[in-house]
Amino acid sequence: MAWFALFIAGLLEVVWAFSMKQSAGFTRLGPSMVTLAAMVLSFGLLAWSMRVLPLGTAYTIWTGIGAVGAFLVGIVFLGEAITMMRIIAAITIVSGLVMMKLAS
Repeated sequence: MAWFALFIAGLLEVVWAFSMKQSAGFTRLGPSMVTLAAMVLSFGLLAWSMRVLPLGTAYTIWTGIGAVGAFLVGIVFLGEAITMMRIIAAITIVSGLVMMKLAS
């Protein structure tokens, strides 16, 4: 159950990063509220999962899901550039996540 909570926490990190971008520096109320709610839920689920999972593993997985998820959301929804270097970076992050999961 802790792994599932951590996965959802990582997805919520992507939600708050995207909605923060949409909030235009917290000048738009709707996206600002989504950002804050997703942050609270994401941190709460991360904290809950850390009751069972090691700190290093949980935090690495959480930030990795957020980083790769934000990378993909940026490409799909915001038209950000797809370059070979960015793809290699994302693959490296995912590789690290898999290794961290296998190590715990």
